[in-house]
Amino acid sequence: MTEQSSLQAVMHHCLQRYGQNHRLSPGQRQVCSHVLACRTPVMGGFELQCDHCQDHQWLYHACRDRHCPRCQRQASDAWCERQQAAVLPVTYYHLVFTLPHPLNVWVRLHPRCLQGLLFECAWATLSAFGADPKRLNGKMGMTAVLHTWGQTLTRHLHLHCLVPGGAVAASGQWRQAKSTYLFPVRALSRRFRGRFVSRLRQCIEAGELKRLTDSEQINATLDGLMQGDWNVYAKPCLSRTDTVVRYLARYSHRIALSDARILSFEHDQVRLAYRDYRNRAKRSVLKLTGEELIRRFLLHVQPKGFMRIRHYGFLANCCRRRRLGQIRKAINAPTQAPPAPVEPPAPFDGYPCPQCRQGRLQIIARMRPLRDDGG
Repeated sequence: MTEQSSLQAVMHHCLQRYGQNHRLSPGQRQVCSHVLACRTPVMGGFELQCDHCQDHQWLYHACRDRHCPRCQRQASDAWCERQQAAVLPVTYYHLVFTLPHPLNVWVRLHPRCLQGLLFECAWATLSAFGADPKRLNGKMGMTAVLHTWGQTLTRHLHLHCLVPGGAVAASGQWRQAKSTYLFPVRALSRRFRGRFVSRLRQCIEAGELKRLTDSEQINATLDGLMQGDWNVYAKPCLSRTDTVVRYLARYSHRIALSDARILSFEHDQVRLAYRDYRNRAKRSVLKLTGEELIRRFLLHVQPKGFMRIRHYGFLANCCRRRRLGQIRKAINAPTQAPPAPVEPPAPFDGYPCPQCRQGRLQIIARMRPLRDDGG
């Protein structure tokens, strides 16, 4: 991949023209500003000099925006390590709750409300099944990560959930799930559908979806949603729970578009790599204009402060450590070893020099950011 085939390069050449034809929200403008400034003199940085060959280099700061394809790798890795440390020695289940595409228009108008309902209704559905005396009769746990995209960057809202296969009874006993599919998928789908549509009606009556004004169209859409089947996927992770954790971590702090997927950008045309899951996940190439790529990218900018990762039940942050200790004791699992003492880092002696490969690059000057964009 060349430097020209990156989201930053596409925005540099096409964003001004895109802004003339489309209205950008303040959040979208800020994300675009961060992506354009990332690792450039705008962000400030350091001047480096090799102590062997005297070569000069500049190292610019990253924007650290959660939407930037160049940033948040360390945050994703750290999150993955924390989740791996909390994994119980039980069968885990990977569940996916998907919103039907007719709701995409409503999501565009009220993203915070509808995405919040997706989290709420998915957990309400799962916890209700877990609390059923005929099933597990206890309190479950769930880690959920929101994805808003498909492989071609169109809007496709779905919630990836990692669920330990069991529940904690009121007595503290661990009740292991015996089914290979945790709960019947069709029953989960129908309860999730009913719960979500019911909560939508409540929000509309409470005036929380003010941009929806046509009552006839609203009722027709809600009635149509109840007629169709909703997609809920469930699969046990018999021996590869760590794989699902790493998959969730990959997009825990950024969206699906990475610069590696942009194969080329020339003459205002972008070639984007993707997997065609309708054709056995075959690797394919999608051709888009630069403006269209920007439009699809901006579909997935989250409202400021919206949490895309949430933990529920005995995995909630307020009680996770205590609850996991109780569960490990109940199933006679070995307790987690205390973290090894962290050794103090070695004194920093500079970066390896890419020119002579013998010396070290030392900081000789600091450059302040050229401007403050409110990020």
